[in-house]
This record gives sequence, C-alpha cells and structure tokens, in this order.
Amino acid sequence: MTFILTSNDLIDGGVLPDAQVKAKGNTSPHLQWSGAPEGTKSYAVTCYDPDAPTGSGFWHWTVANIPASVTGLPAGASNRGMPAGAVQGRTDYGETGFGGAAPPPGHGPHRYIFTVFAVDTEKLDVTPDNSGAVFGFNLHFHTLAQASITATYENRG
Repeated sequence: MTFILTSNDLIDGGVLPDAQVKAKGNTSPHLQWSGAPEGTKSYAVTCYDPDAPTGSGFWHWTVANIPASVTGLPAGASNRGMPAGAVQGRTDYGETGFGGAAPPPGHGPHRYIFTVFAVDTEKLDVTPDNSGAVFGFNLHFHTLAQASITATYENRG
C-alpha cells in the first residue's frame, strides 16, 4: 500500500487558498493520510517554504508525536486543539503552531510543501520551543515514509 496525503483544502500543484495565507485566514488546512507502513508508531506534519529569501527556507508548521491511531487533522486544528500528545513547534515567525503564507511582495510564487511523516517511534524528542531544523533532524532518523501536497502562493503586492 502507498502512503498518501489528501486534503479538502489543498490541491497538489494548485494555488494555496486564502484560509492558509497569514493575513487572510492563517488557518491550518484539513489533512488526511492513509497507507502508513507497518511499524508506524506516530505521525508528524510539516509545512515548509523552500523559496523564502532566507538561505534556508521558512518553516510554517511543525507537529510531531501525533498518535498512530490518528489519520488526519481537521482544518484549524493548530488553533482549536491538536490530538492528545501532539507537539507543535516554533515556526520561523517565532510562534508555536501554524503560520500562514506571507511571501515578500513581488518575490514571485512560493511553494508550500505540506508533508506527513510516518514515524517509527511514539515520541520524538522535540518541544514547542524547537525550530523546524530540530524537528527535521529528529525526523531524519525516524521516518518510515512520507507523503506531500505542494501548493503555491504569490503576493503580488
């Protein structure tokens, strides 16, 4: 079985909806996954913009330690309550939770990559104070499979 990520809010290759733009909605999207490999003990979710003019991209959302019994997050879960045990990390905005798209005006389209990771341990060693780099480092050593949806957004100013 193939590990897949779907969404009622996002279309792979489509334009990011206003609800996921920081100044227009700032709401985490609905995400649903299926086909996790044997040995999955938890999940993690990230949203990353590799096109940000930072030299290292921009982390918009990091979540780990989602129980293996959970196979999706409703829209707005970042603000309305995550599954018990889940840990949301610090975005590159310096805030915990989801931070929507906000590329510089006129910088062109940016890609927002939403990824779910099937993880081989119930708990990664991460806290709400940790950056996306720390989440990524931990995921590097514990990912069994991953699936992504990429949407674009451009701030035309």
